[in-house]
Amino acid sequence: MTAAREAVRPKTGRVEMRDIVKRFPGVLANSGVCFDVVPGEVHALLGENGAGKSTLMRQLYGMYRPDSGQIIVDGTVRNFRSPADAIAAGIGMIHQHFMLVPTMTVAQNVALGLPSGRGPFTDTKGVSKEVTRLGNEYGLKVDPDAFVWQLSVGEQQRVEIIKALYRGAGLVILDEPTAVLTPQEVEDLFTTFRTMLTEGHSLIFISHKLYEVKAISDRVTVLRDGQVVGSGRTCDLSQQDLVHMMVGREVKDPDPRPHTPGPELVKMQGLKAMGDRGLEALRGIDLSIRSGEILGLAGVSGNGQKELAECLAGMRKLSSGKLLVEGHDMTNATVNERFDRGMAFIPEERMRDGAIREFTVGENVFLHDHMSKRFRRWIFLSFDRMREHALSLVELFSVKTPSLEVPIKNLSGGNIQKLIMARELSRDPFFLVAAQPTRGVDIGASEYIHDSLLAQREKGMAILLISEDLDELRGLSDRIAVMYEGGIIGIVDRGSSTVEELGFMMAGVTLEQMRKDGASTGKACP
Repeated sequence: MTAAREAVRPKTGRVEMRDIVKRFPGVLANSGVCFDVVPGEVHALLGENGAGKSTLMRQLYGMYRPDSGQIIVDGTVRNFRSPADAIAAGIGMIHQHFMLVPTMTVAQNVALGLPSGRGPFTDTKGVSKEVTRLGNEYGLKVDPDAFVWQLSVGEQQRVEIIKALYRGAGLVILDEPTAVLTPQEVEDLFTTFRTMLTEGHSLIFISHKLYEVKAISDRVTVLRDGQVVGSGRTCDLSQQDLVHMMVGREVKDPDPRPHTPGPELVKMQGLKAMGDRGLEALRGIDLSIRSGEILGLAGVSGNGQKELAECLAGMRKLSSGKLLVEGHDMTNATVNERFDRGMAFIPEERMRDGAIREFTVGENVFLHDHMSKRFRRWIFLSFDRMREHALSLVELFSVKTPSLEVPIKNLSGGNIQKLIMARELSRDPFFLVAAQPTRGVDIGASEYIHDSLLAQREKGMAILLISEDLDELRGLSDRIAVMYEGGIIGIVDRGSSTVEELGFMMAGVTLEQMRKDGASTGKACP
């Protein structure tokens, strides 16, 4: 451990937040919230998107200042003016929406804001060595010399985790830390968390995966509309209890009806493409999707799923191979030509590729269709028709927004995702690429998105569902293909493989190898 790291490793004792109130224009984000964490425990914080979880944690991390209330660390009232103050008090945070500088390397991002043993110069070599060690120790492999803009979403998440581990905070706030991990990696990460707990660390665990909350947390607090609606020991609460506290109603798991897919609509033949770092990201992808079929695509982030989605959407060029849609060669088609042919795309990074942060809700509805004849009167835009269309989509897809004039960045993640889905489906496409459609989305919004995908399947749409959530893939997909190092390692039908087998495939083990070695002992999917 470097001297710089040793200097920022204070252990944090009991942390309390008393009667926290935080207002934004037109929104009461937190209303009298009380929350505490003690050393050696995991306290889970639950709630739908927009319930106030992130706002509360950003106040604890010094990004926001409470309008009223107190933050108490080890019995002392603290006034955090910035994250630097929180870090100095031993508090670290892994953000759901990454707080990284894209034009800097992984090592530079990890060292950013910390003292260096080389005075005004960053000890890049020492930091890189430590990043590699932490990556190997915690199963969070990432190239310390890579620029952040070159990394996939999953790899950026790993950088955030390594950044928090590098700084060694006594209290770590974890916002959806397992979203991009295989089941085996989740268990490994939980083993790491348990080791941290025995050393006196404490964790605040935010997740929409309730089985993870039940598995790792000691206590749970649930927020709804900015207020605490329930709190208690996790062992005393069932998943149904937690869901009811979060959304106030029963939420059903996806249950696709038996369905016979139609003819082949999409065919990928030997697709190859280069990644951002000049290495081959796709190594001969052969897949087909039929009408009325959801083909799930599993894999650990960074194995080519992002590049495949971008190639299908026309955002990345193929180096070889052929893409056929309804028999038409779309290999070199532009983004607009693909949209005109009936393709739609829900991107992995909704705030980078799916929406413009500063644009209003209404403006984001028309990012693709602003030149459509439906919304023009002669050579002029018909703002009345556009407003009517946007309002109908907001109502149809239950997007919670104060108005169409609100910047989309002010909406919760779930509502942004529903708006993007509403926009894409409103054009009646027959082929949809949905990349991580429910990542960071609450239970209620996930249920809505799942129901929407199943409804489109019933209408005959061909859907490629890219997800790192195996429960989501198993609940929705007719078939599941697994990617590993840019290729397809195997394809299984719904119900013919276990979570354990899929997890091993995501780690590069074929079904034939597993069955030969007796690696899988689980029961078949229902």
